[in-house]
Amino acid sequence: MKFLSWLGGIVLFIWLLGLIFKIGGIFIHLLLIFAVIVFIYDKFIGLKKK
Repeated sequence: MKFLSWLGGIVLFIWLLGLIFKIGGIFIHLLLIFAVIVFIYDKFIGLKKK
């Protein structure tokens, strides 16, 4: 599930860029929500596999 961690990190980075440069509007906040969901999902699935 390393892929999900990378995907969440990239989405979080894009969100930060959008927040800093004031671009993207509501889309930026949707990316943040998606990133949080991906991180939480990855953590719970990762714990079950160990």
